[in-house]
This record gives sequence, structure tokens and C-alpha cells, in this order.
Amino acid sequence: GVRSGVMQMGGLVEQQLQNGVKALALGDSRLGEEVARLDYKVNAMEVSIDDDCSRILATRGPTASDLRLIVAVIKTITDLERIGDETEKLGHIAARLASIDRPADQYREIKHIGELVTEMVHGALDAFARLDTEAAIKVARRDRIVDEEYEALQRQCITFMMEDPRTIRRALDVLWVARALERIGDPAGHGNAVDHHQGLGFAHAAAAAADQHGPKDERAIWPGGTHVRPRRRSWPQRHGFRRGERRRRRGRRGTGRQR
Repeated sequence: GVRSGVMQMGGLVEQQLQNGVKALALGDSRLGEEVARLDYKVNAMEVSIDDDCSRILATRGPTASDLRLIVAVIKTITDLERIGDETEKLGHIAARLASIDRPADQYREIKHIGELVTEMVHGALDAFARLDTEAAIKVARRDRIVDEEYEALQRQCITFMMEDPRTIRRALDVLWVARALERIGDPAGHGNAVDHHQGLGFAHAAAAAADQHGPKDERAIWPGGTHVRPRRRSWPQRHGFRRGERRRRRGRRGTGRQR
């Protein structure tokens, strides 16, 4: 089904991300070029799964938990495709950096950020597979660590460029790699990934789809999964009328006017 297709697509994206970081760390230009070249597979899988979801919506008319799952799948494949675009960029830069002198630290900070982001992607996919709300929220909260590491690396690169202008080109490439990794790990405003360029919004999509039995306590789960809002009541409910009471009151007023 579509869920198995999402997991296959997620596994490919996760492998591409690992290979991209590995190509940069080892200075392997061939591996970096392969990562960039295989992005077309991710795009093809995204189109195929999207067609399957559109066909299900058109022919079966899913409702309730089934509909939430389809929406979560569509959101997930969109985010995975964007992650694939970022890994393609990572592969191109890794291939270019392999041809110049490597720093003494062997891009230690980049490897660290890459490991953090890879763990987040794996955790988000696992949460989606198990429809685990708590696991999805934990993944999203780890973004703060990635942001702190990115900001520290950004300050370090700026310092290097100020001290030695000859490192500007390499430092800028490292910043582009770090930015790509930060965009992958960004949970996109806690469930609003559609309005952002990139993010692990599918972790929140998993949280939304996890409620298989409908909203509880008359609270409707937002598409992001972590934000909730009371269901909107009708006008009579907001003004204290019970079912049919407003109609009966109108009837009594009408009867009085006729008298």
C-alpha cells in the first residue's frame, strides 16, 4: 500500500543522506556524484505515491482516520522529496570539496550535525511507520540541538574567513552543507512545514494520523499533530440552546404575534 511505498522512499532518502555526509567526510567525489545523480529515484517515487493517493481519494472517498492517513502520506512524501533535493545539493558540494585541501579536523562538525539529522530522519520515519505520537513529538523537539550546532559552526566559519581570506571558498561551501542539513532537520514551525521550505513535518503528520479513533474530548487534531483546538460549535450551541430549542422558541414567538 501507500504506507509501504512511503517507507521505501524514506529508506532511500535516509541512505542518500548518510552517503552524502560520508562523501564529504572521506573526500569521496565519486560517492558525492552518485548521491546527486540518484535524486531522480526519489522524485519518481514521490510522483508514484502521489498518484496512488489521488486515485484513493477519487475512487474510495476515505473518511476519518483513513483520510487523515492519506493526508499524512501526501505531506510526508512532499517533505521526503525536499529532503532528497537537499541531499542532492550535499552530494554536489561534497564532490567539489573533495578536489581541494581538506582541513585538519576533517569536517568534524559537519559529521556531527549529519549524524544528528540522520537520527532525526530515522526517528521520524519510525514514528510514521508505528503511528507513534509521542515519538514524533520527541523527534521534533531535537531540532533545537541541530540549530545550536549550526549556529556554532556558522560563527566558526566566519572567524576562519576573517583570519584567512584564502579559506573563504571552502568555508562558504561548508556553510552551504550545514545549511542544507539544518533545513532537513528543521521540524518547520512545529507542524507547519507546508509553509516552510523544508522540514521534518512528516513527524507531525504521523502524530496527526496516529489518532485512529477520531479526536478525543471534542478536540480536533490539527494537521500538524501537536497543536489542538476545540471543535467549532454551531451558533445555538455557543448561546446555550439545546437541539431544537431555538426552533421551539421561534414557534412560541410566532404564536404570540398571531394572538
